[in-house]
Amino acid sequence: MAMMPKRVKFRKSQRGKMKGNATRGNFVAFGEYGLQALETDWITAKNIEAGRVAATHFLHREGKVYLRLFPHKPVSSKPLETRMGKGKGEPEFWVARVRPGQVMFEIGGVNEDVAKQALVRVAHKMPIRCRFVKRRHSL
Repeated sequence: MAMMPKRVKFRKSQRGKMKGNATRGNFVAFGEYGLQALETDWITAKNIEAGRVAATHFLHREGKVYLRLFPHKPVSSKPLETRMGKGKGEPEFWVARVRPGQVMFEIGGVNEDVAKQALVRVAHKMPIRCRFVKRRHSL
C-alpha cells in the first residue's frame, strides 16, 4: 500500500510554487549516510516505496533505512475524455515536495561501500538527480 496521510484538513490542494533550496532536512540526522536531492520535483508515494524496497532488499536485514520524506500533498486529475468545467478532479495520488539539498533517504549500521551501493540503487528509482552524502561529525 502506498504511503498517504491518515487524515488531512483539505482533500484537494493547489499546485503551488517550488522555488529555492531546502532549508530544513538538508543534513544527515539519523543514519551515517544519506541520499540528497539535487533538483526540485514531486516524488510520488510509489517512488518512495520503490526506493525503500530497493534499499532494504539490498541490505539483507542489516543496518537500518530511514525515510526522511513523506507524501503530504494530494495531486488530483480529471478522468479522460471529460468535458471542461464541473469542478476539480478527485485526488489520484500523493506526492512529497522535494527541493535541492533535502536528504531523502538515510542508512545506518553498515559500512560506507555497502551504503553507497544501496543508495545508488535507490537513486535509480528517483525521478531526479541525487548524490551520496555522509554525516558531518562534530568533534
